[in-house]
Amino acid sequence: MAVLIQVRDAQKRFADQLVLDDAELSLVDDVKVGFIGRNGAGKSTLLKVLLGEEELEKGDVVHHPSLRIGYLRQHDPFQPGESALDFLMRDSNEPDWRCGEVAGQFELKGAYLEGPVKSLSGGWQTRVKLAALLLKDPNLLMLDEPTNFLDLRTQILLEHFLRDFNKAALIVSHDRSFLAATCSQTLELSRGKLTMYPGKIDPFLEYREERREHDRRVNATVIAKQKQLQKFIEKNRANASTASQARSKAKQLEKLQTTELEVDEPTVHIRAPRVNPRQGTAVRCDGMSIGYPNHVVADQITLEIEHGERAAIVGDNGQGKTTLLRTLVHSLDALGGQMKWGYGVEIGTYAQHVYSSLDERLTVLEQLEYSSDSDTTRQDLLAMAGALLFRDEHIQKKIKVLSGGERARLCMAGLLLGTANVLVLDEPGNHLDVETVEALAEALELYKGTVVFTSHDRHFMQRVATSVIEVRDGSVKNYFGNYQTYLESVEKEIDDGERERTGKVKGASGGPVAKGGVGDYRKAQRDQRRAEKELKNLEKKIARLDDEKRGINEKLLSETDPEEAVRLHQQLTEISEELNLCEEKWMELSGDM
Repeated sequence: MAVLIQVRDAQKRFADQLVLDDAELSLVDDVKVGFIGRNGAGKSTLLKVLLGEEELEKGDVVHHPSLRIGYLRQHDPFQPGESALDFLMRDSNEPDWRCGEVAGQFELKGAYLEGPVKSLSGGWQTRVKLAALLLKDPNLLMLDEPTNFLDLRTQILLEHFLRDFNKAALIVSHDRSFLAATCSQTLELSRGKLTMYPGKIDPFLEYREERREHDRRVNATVIAKQKQLQKFIEKNRANASTASQARSKAKQLEKLQTTELEVDEPTVHIRAPRVNPRQGTAVRCDGMSIGYPNHVVADQITLEIEHGERAAIVGDNGQGKTTLLRTLVHSLDALGGQMKWGYGVEIGTYAQHVYSSLDERLTVLEQLEYSSDSDTTRQDLLAMAGALLFRDEHIQKKIKVLSGGERARLCMAGLLLGTANVLVLDEPGNHLDVETVEALAEALELYKGTVVFTSHDRHFMQRVATSVIEVRDGSVKNYFGNYQTYLESVEKEIDDGERERTGKVKGASGGPVAKGGVGDYRKAQRDQRRAEKELKNLEKKIARLDDEKRGINEKLLSETDPEEAVRLHQQLTEISEELNLCEEKWMELSGDM
């Protein structure tokens, strides 16, 4: 097998941290590698080094002469008004038939291929980017968190693509299910060292824990032997008859060395709120409608969630999962029907915007003390802070200097230290690494309260969910089966080509054009031109709104002023509503023409 990239004796610092310390790596053709490591370990830095975007302070990166890297771009490479097909032809210099052929592998057809690419959701835009990668015939794919914000359907399509891709790949991800399905080897970055394991992620994690446990046992034996020898030496070195034995034991003692435990960080431990179990119905919805003024997302919702359930909300992006969660916690008013929570319910909410309620005058530690219940010890506080990546001097930071992502993690920590007996969680695994997501799943499994949540992480969903609620095509229903059953049904629909497209055309608005005479023909022509003009205006508006939405999202991540964050979030909600309406209208017009 040819070595596509080799890294030798690599040293690299990021700020004051040594992220690569005499690191070694070889990537060979035909092998897909899952790349893991704690947040901040330096994974993205290594990718930049491999791509040639950053240089090493010491060491070498050697590329094979035939290396062709395909890197999944996180930025937006599309031009205003450009269709997916136009972009693929421009980006690859391939003819339309070839671009259409490759796009078809990702279900990019009809309006999805020929309409403006900027009007597509993030998941569909990712499909366009993947098609562009494939058209360039790379022999090494590099993907950095490719499943972030992708719905289940797009994740599975990406898995199928990678399974069929018979060349090399290096994939950074915190999604264990995705890595297990796509990668045959596992690379870990820990304390500046790179370790390549010739197997999938699950056996690697088991092997790593077994190795650490073995090292702990060996160290315990060595320490006991050291104490025994030291005791003998101290007792006998002054005695002439036993002095030679003492010297011999001293030589043995010098040879005994403990093994440095290969633990990147202290073991992550998270606990959920300590609450008493309850019986009966936690929340009941009867004929409820959800959505926004002039836009119903789903209606006639009738469902119950029992105390102690851990209900997973599933569905494609844009179907209304977050709208349902916001309605359940009264962040949005229901448009109709009834919703009632049970007696004695205390709701704790986690979403990406909740950090706007934090008191920025407090430190991280003070906020956790304020959020926690009366039985929480300082050790509990520090353990939770560390698990959510606030360690050492970071716990004394003022909230006003924290980024949006750091504030979101702080809200999660405070929520878990609190007293809520119902947790409503929107993408709780965002901003967390593999070990922390695992610890969160374990904590929620032991939690005695009720959990209503959504997540793009299938391994997390499988561990935590005890019931499934599906949001699809304007309805919300209990899914009769567990999450694994739901997952298998979606995979089957994709394999069989039976699943309807996200954002399908809902009811064509006009009838067929009459064919009776010249007047009817001219009217049809005028209607056609009017529709084409409206379509172009909508495309411009969608592109503008999409740019505005992206800009506000970027501001929200770094905004530290709570009042400004609230204003930006309200602005984001209004733009999202308008964008959804424009996209629906565009789909209707595209279907009619």
